[in-house]
Amino acid sequence: MRAWTSPDVPSLDDLGLAPPVRIYDSARRELVGSRPNGAARMYVCGITPYDATHLGHAATYIAFDLLNRAWRDAGHEVHYVQNVTDVDDPLLERAGATGVDWQQLAETETELFRLDMTALRVLSPDHYLGAVESIPLVVELVVRLKERGVAYDVDGDIYFSVHSDPRFGRVSGLDDSVMLEVFAERGGDPDRPGKKHPLDCLLWQAERPGEPAWDTDLGRGRPGWHIECSAIALHHLGRDFDVQGGGSDLSFPHHEMSASEAQAGFDGLTFAQTYVHAGMVGYQGEKMSKSKGNLVLVSRLRQDGVDPMAIRLALLRHHYRSDWEWTDADLRRAQTWLADWRAAVAQPRGAATGPVVSAVRQALAEDLDAPAAIEAVRRWSVATNEGAENSEPEAGDVVRRLLDARLGIRL
Repeated sequence: MRAWTSPDVPSLDDLGLAPPVRIYDSARRELVGSRPNGAARMYVCGITPYDATHLGHAATYIAFDLLNRAWRDAGHEVHYVQNVTDVDDPLLERAGATGVDWQQLAETETELFRLDMTALRVLSPDHYLGAVESIPLVVELVVRLKERGVAYDVDGDIYFSVHSDPRFGRVSGLDDSVMLEVFAERGGDPDRPGKKHPLDCLLWQAERPGEPAWDTDLGRGRPGWHIECSAIALHHLGRDFDVQGGGSDLSFPHHEMSASEAQAGFDGLTFAQTYVHAGMVGYQGEKMSKSKGNLVLVSRLRQDGVDPMAIRLALLRHHYRSDWEWTDADLRRAQTWLADWRAAVAQPRGAATGPVVSAVRQALAEDLDAPAAIEAVRRWSVATNEGAENSEPEAGDVVRRLLDARLGIRL
């Protein structure tokens, strides 16, 4: 599957290297240093393409775009992988309800996602992979789990014994009673007869009438959700990669299950070093989600003539880990600040750039604190537009490159 085309990122080599990144690890519940050994390796769970990109999605992918850019500015290469769950129950249900072929629906919505990510200047992954094209990787891993005695058959479906991984539960920090409640709410089947434990999760689903299926060594069927990411990440990033990322709603069951499936498959393997989760964006009093239908779509805003850089700035004004609610005021404020910044960088001289460069880099190195970085830029723009004393020539060029490279905002 093809990704979108990455935007050009201006060089900041003349400004020296940015400081190393510290990021909040959801599993350890603390800030940890991120000093990759060689290329930084990051896996971010992608969309299930049955509807258009909403602002909650955009906020998540922009958050990990900040991490990608922070690593690069600190001197690291980045190896970034993202998936697309292009066959799964929600997609098939939407296709059935609308009378659209499921493959066409997946491709249409994936292409719209590509266009939204391009407009928002999100750096593209090095590998962008669909579940369907990754079925051979999934089958290989499921076969391995069966051979190790940690997967079993239930009426032709194959399940994973989650407690075969002694580290099961460390990603989310939840106990079994809470897990059971959340599992049922988020696509699990704790009450299915024949399972060895209610939390055991589906690895491979045997063919159902009227649903897509593929011929494999496991028989005709299709992959479960969690194993898709386990297999893709292991194949393209290897063990012990730097960051597993996604929205906070993926911590359990998705990231918990994906990690344990991988770890049960190989002796001594650690799936990811760090688990990073973005907060939820709400609208009209509830979490913004496809299932609730309370969506503010990136594509709709773009169609209405909203500058994508204003959308990105509005999202960046909230710390990536916070839960918050979108309002029209967010967008209006971002549009005003964007206009002020563009006026400032157009000035032949501007306020001193050393403090703003340092403040932006320090803020983003400390758990991707985009709001603090934006406030530093705002102070610089106010000083410049008011005619700062001891101004510098070409200050606008430095700040323009800084904003593009670090915050992904092109002026």
